[in-house]
Amino acid sequence: MTLNPDYILQVSNLTKSFSGIKALEGVQLNVRRGEVHAIMGENGAGKSTFMKILMGLLQADAGQVFFEGEELRHSSVHEALKRGISMIHQEILMVPELTVAQNIFLGRENTPWLKDHVREQEAAELLTQLGMKLNPRTKMKYLSVAEMQMVEIAKAISNNAKVIIMDEPTSAISDKEVDALFKIIRDLKAQGVAILYISHKMNEIYEITDTITVLRDGKYIGTKSTKDIDNKHLIAMMVGREIESLFPLALASKGEVLLEVKNLSSKGKFEDISFEVKAGEVLGLAGLMGAGRTEIARAIFGLDAFDGGEVWLKGEKVTIKSPQEAIKAGIGYVSEDRKGLGFIPGLSVKQNITLSSLRRHSKRGLLQSKSEEEIANRTISELKIKASSMEQKVRYLSGGNQQKVVIGKVLQASPEVVILDEPTRGIDIGAKSEIYKLIRDLTARGMAVVMISSELPEILGMSDRILVLSQGKQTALLNKEEASQETIMRYAMHE
Repeated sequence: MTLNPDYILQVSNLTKSFSGIKALEGVQLNVRRGEVHAIMGENGAGKSTFMKILMGLLQADAGQVFFEGEELRHSSVHEALKRGISMIHQEILMVPELTVAQNIFLGRENTPWLKDHVREQEAAELLTQLGMKLNPRTKMKYLSVAEMQMVEIAKAISNNAKVIIMDEPTSAISDKEVDALFKIIRDLKAQGVAILYISHKMNEIYEITDTITVLRDGKYIGTKSTKDIDNKHLIAMMVGREIESLFPLALASKGEVLLEVKNLSSKGKFEDISFEVKAGEVLGLAGLMGAGRTEIARAIFGLDAFDGGEVWLKGEKVTIKSPQEAIKAGIGYVSEDRKGLGFIPGLSVKQNITLSSLRRHSKRGLLQSKSEEEIANRTISELKIKASSMEQKVRYLSGGNQQKVVIGKVLQASPEVVILDEPTRGIDIGAKSEIYKLIRDLTARGMAVVMISSELPEILGMSDRILVLSQGKQTALLNKEEASQETIMRYAMHE
């Protein structure tokens, strides 16, 4: 390949196979110094495999990678870091019992100048740059997920990297922290640092990136300047087809009130929350991180106790003290923590789908495999779950298909009210479109849906009405016609 001094990183004809199946084939990439370069594609497009090769976690079968004009042949993460390539992983990598400062400088303990007090001082300075007020002596296990994510970002920056790979860096942080991160990215750009940016959030791609390279099914599709490609054509490059309307129209007629919440309160979490949701309706819950959205959902579902207020279902007051009671009453809940609470990775698609309804498939204490297989097959077909078979382990599915399995499991209990907490977090645009259609299908069946989302386009595109929360209090209940991103943000930031 012809080397160009303008590029800090050049990749040519990169190929990688697993058990004879090609994960990457003929991939290419050219990255300039001081450039934010997006790597886009659906889940399964090869993005993670590509980044793991750049970081030395995997070895390519063929192709070349040149960094600062020299061919890279590193075989470990340590060598990649030494050369100047660092990565912020989507899955947070940390040692819970070590402090913030120790985690930031993990692997560099033997550096002579890096004494404890110096390490803590430098950690504090890095965190201040990111707008975080964290004590560097605090153990990681005491931090929130958002705080852990910011520590990971600080760790990558501390390596003085020339290329930083950011894999979904904003998936668990607030809008304020996103603003701080984007400021850091712009500062890094000014210093000549190149950023490889992976995100499924289109608004971020258009706000922070300069160039976009698209992969599909492990193959290189093309590279475009961000300012020269619109959302419609970018989606077409990613999925191989145009998605005419990302958010399907609401066609279901509204029926009776299925869920009513009256003056619900939980000390320190939320206060005096009241709303109702009708059959065939999607009620969106919007607000900044810490607004109390998830806490309200958990209280309704019986995961957490609340201090005051009432929950009514179909006109009758109910007392729900556990998820089992919630399910029995007709409420389904899909957690925001898909991997931690939604499914068991080592079990098959079939086993996960039927996990919450095993009694229905059992006779005299013995599991009836035929009944279980019929339900699994029907759910896979109805929800269009892409799996090699119903016996495939869920850990090997894409994020979107994992989410469908979780929803399929919840639907086995035939709920009338479904609470979806961040239903499309971390999944690609094609899978998002399918989840949106699935939500509309649920309302068409007469279900009431409560949808919590941090993505305002999603809230606006899917909700019939929007309840806005700020610091545990409801500040607005908006009809679809009166809602806009600016209006929602104004109420979300209401003091």
